Amino acid sequence: MSTRRLYYDDSFQDNFKAQVLSCEPLSEPFDGGYRPCWAAVLDQTQFYPTSGGQPHDLGKLGEANVNDVRDSEDRIIHIIDRPIPLGHTDGCIHWPRRFDHMQQHTGQHLLSAVFQERFGLVTVSFHLGEHVCSIDLQGPQPSPLVLEGAARAANEAIFDDREITVRYGTAEEFASQGARKQVDRRGVLRAIEIAGIDLQPCGGTHLRRTGQLGLILILGVSKIRQDWRVEFLCGGRAEAAARRDAATLAALAAELRCAPGEVAEAVERLQKENAASSRRLKALLPRVADADAAGLLTAAAARPDGLRVVARLLENTEAEELQFLATSIARSEQAVALLAHPETGALVFAQHPGAARDMNALLKKVFVQFPGKGGGSKDFVRGALSTPGDAAAALHFAASSV
Repeated sequence: MSTRRLYYDDSFQDNFKAQVLSCEPLSEPFDGGYRPCWAAVLDQTQFYPTSGGQPHDLGKLGEANVNDVRDSEDRIIHIIDRPIPLGHTDGCIHWPRRFDHMQQHTGQHLLSAVFQERFGLVTVSFHLGEHVCSIDLQGPQPSPLVLEGAARAANEAIFDDREITVRYGTAEEFASQGARKQVDRRGVLRAIEIAGIDLQPCGGTHLRRTGQLGLILILGVSKIRQDWRVEFLCGGRAEAAARRDAATLAALAAELRCAPGEVAEAVERLQKENAASSRRLKALLPRVADADAAGLLTAAAARPDGLRVVARLLENTEAEELQFLATSIARSEQAVALLAHPETGALVFAQHPGAARDMNALLKKVFVQFPGKGGGSKDFVRGALSTPGDAAAALHFAASSV
């Protein structure tokens, strides 16, 4: 027996009565294990099953929680967390989730119609995600002006508060009436019509008027294989995102001590200042390294063979400074620099050619005891430990192995 789909005619109904035709136990994977659950079939239901890019509803059947809803040909399977008796049951839809999905799906119809009619971009797929929705468009890349134009046109239709109706007919009838997408299915089909804008065969849940959409917010576009994925938010999601963005903008403006409308200019100015500071710092690093190297070499006592080894764990410094300091130390006769950065696990070994050691072999020897990656030449090597916390021990090992 097929399940009558109550949401086809009234998506706003959140409570219903039905007859339980069957309720069978089954096992479902859950968080790496299994949990007991049951599959219930009703004579009619308001629960929407996952299909057409739209996720399933949640809610209750009697005392049981409905955790999943699946479309199985003419029947709808309700996956519940406990058995329910055959016969009469009361069903209740989780309304916030249902209404959110109605806003997102109706918004997709409206947005797809605008992209196709005004810009010749055809929607080839739709995904209603938990946080963000998307449509994949076929055609040339939508420019920022196209995205803005589509959003404006869609929101104008929302402000017009146009009627949305459910219609039934054959694929041929809908095609002759200008349906946006042709459907290769026989029999009587269900379609959603947005007055004066769109007619599209669809089995999903939808609003009654475009004004209930509230707002459509386009987030951006990206390349997906041969198509273009446009991400967007509708209704409550768009309003929540706008509030978050406004709060973020206000916080940034306060930190930058500017008006919200001046944040972009302030950030650009800071980026330029930061780039200039970085250039100055890079120019100064060799000089600072030369000065530090002189002090470290003076403090390093020569070994009986004349070798002076500078082994230092450089804390509270940038990892890139190790290279400059090691190079400066290695300019001195018989000098070897063994430097480590505890925050990142970076290692830099360098020697004056006259020291007659092999830094590359030394680094490999260190990695045998303390795993990491790196390499270089006989006189200069760079690497990084897999565990930065091993930096001090690795440095001590290297110094004792020179």
